[in-house]
Amino acid sequence: MSTLRRVFSSSVGTKLLIGATGLLLVFYLILHLAGNLLIFAGQNTFNEYSHTLISNPLIVPAEIGLAVIFLIHVYKTVRMWISNQAARPVRYEKKAWAGHTSRKTIASSTMIYSGLSLFLFVLIHLKQFKFGAWYTIGDPPVRDLYRLETEVFTSPVWVAVYVVCMALVGLHLRHGISSAFQSIGADHPLYTRRLLIWGAILAVLIGAGFAVIPVWVYLTR
Repeated sequence: MSTLRRVFSSSVGTKLLIGATGLLLVFYLILHLAGNLLIFAGQNTFNEYSHTLISNPLIVPAEIGLAVIFLIHVYKTVRMWISNQAARPVRYEKKAWAGHTSRKTIASSTMIYSGLSLFLFVLIHLKQFKFGAWYTIGDPPVRDLYRLETEVFTSPVWVAVYVVCMALVGLHLRHGISSAFQSIGADHPLYTRRLLIWGAILAVLIGAGFAVIPVWVYLTR
């Protein structure tokens, strides 16, 4: 155990953990988005999906595992950022782009800020939906999550908050996906450019996919 602790406390081990947990979270986001998009199929379909999900006996251990992965990702990222800041006590007088060969972008330069903002958003999201009002519908009764989403997104303020946060998701993933593959050693000069392109496309699809839901609900309520 002490050996593993030393390995994952090292710089390489930390990057490996951040990359691996990051990719697992991306996989979860894809599944989560696929389920959420069922809201376009109507109230019955969406509620049946959510009921099937929350009534599965494996959902509790899955949620615990997801929470552990998420917290490890946040903790190791913050620790690495703090260590990097401590290693450079004197800030650069001027920051400049390194040119077309550089992988530095706005997304890569703001990862810690977009990440911490999304951490706060996740807490709000859980409070609103997982631990929000428990409406029921049907016989036997199932949770009416469709009604809850409709109520939340009748507010233009919450629609705006969610759209902005989903833009942050896309921005975070814009750099995070390719960086995660690099961290686990799956990056290679032969396909680095393709990885960057497909990572950016996936980031846009995930961010836009989530953002369109509150907008659609608000416009069709």
